[in-house]
Amino acid sequence: MKKLFIILMAMTMLPTMRSVVACTTIIISGKATKDGRPLMWKNADTDNLNHRLIYSDRSGYPLIGVARSSSPDEHTASIWIGTNSEGFSIMNTLSYNLTNDRDASRNGSLMRRALEKCRNVADFKHFLDTLSRPMKVEANFGVIDAEGNAAYFETYTNGYHIVDVNDPAIAPQGYLVYTNFSYNGFYEAGEGYIRYLSTQRLIARQAPARDYSPQWIFTDVARSYYHSLMDVDFRSEEALRLFSHGYIPDSDFIPRKSTASSTVVQGVRKGERPELTTMWVIPGYPPCSVALPSWVKAGNDNPPLLMKYDDKNTSRLCDWALAAKEEVFPVKRGHGQSYLDMTKLYNKEGTGYIQKLAPVEARVFGMITPLLAAWREAGSVDREELKAAAKAVSDYVEQSLAEVR
Repeated sequence: MKKLFIILMAMTMLPTMRSVVACTTIIISGKATKDGRPLMWKNADTDNLNHRLIYSDRSGYPLIGVARSSSPDEHTASIWIGTNSEGFSIMNTLSYNLTNDRDASRNGSLMRRALEKCRNVADFKHFLDTLSRPMKVEANFGVIDAEGNAAYFETYTNGYHIVDVNDPAIAPQGYLVYTNFSYNGFYEAGEGYIRYLSTQRLIARQAPARDYSPQWIFTDVARSYYHSLMDVDFRSEEALRLFSHGYIPDSDFIPRKSTASSTVVQGVRKGERPELTTMWVIPGYPPCSVALPSWVKAGNDNPPLLMKYDDKNTSRLCDWALAAKEEVFPVKRGHGQSYLDMTKLYNKEGTGYIQKLAPVEARVFGMITPLLAAWREAGSVDREELKAAAKAVSDYVEQSLAEVR
């Protein structure tokens, strides 16, 4: 009966054509992690699917951020998640239950200006207070800083609500999940409730052990095909057996066809130097790509696979991931475009992209983790070691990709 229920639900689940601009995010306070460092994660959903890392030091604080490759100038491009030299980091999700007076294109430029101007969360509050009204913004801005502060600003055209991740009355387990609604918004409106519950359940499993890390977030959340409404993990043995043909509707999973990148910012403990803030970036469709580390101090010497190359504005890793994604979504006509072939991502033979890329990403974390530990022990980042490490992981991943496909 349970198997029949799963099959019927999956086969009758209609492909959704609702807003492409979605996103799923988490902020985990340093109080809830084993090492005391906060984590900030975003799966970015957009109709601009080609993303790359940019560095800019032309105006205000030096910064790195994830930008759309369609924006050629690093010094003016909108940023959709990023961090600056002071350890202030910001991301967003669109909210659909605060106001109807919105212009989604404003969010990226707002976050860029915030990175250029703000040292901490208090500065960001002041920054919002200085913007002229109406702001024509409807977004949940997630922010962390080097002082241990962590919050979401549910921002609407004439103001904002602050939701403090460090407040045990609001976030008793030390984390908050946001998709495309605001807690202080209209109850019947909003989007992303199924993704919200899926993410909430996945992260809650780790809460007792406080076993959170960038690697765990990418592996167990950003690439998860657990569906909370059906309570089914489509990577489970049972699901793989029942859907042996492979095709399932791409509806309300955490990684979506429209997911253009996944990023985790690991902040610093209070008292550590902000330059130790590490931003891990997966450009392109996360199940077909690999996480690479980046730092503001590295500037344009961050992993070459993340940056624009030759005469193109795109990153090589993102281009590779988007090409692989074409195999995952092979049907091009009608509603067939809304179905993914799970066997290309995960299968019992172990030949799916998620499975083949997992050891590559694990090796990258293995290369960088001891370096980060040494820099934290020393109290600063060794610039030459950083530059060499960025190139080494990039070279290793590029070589590995050639062997995967």
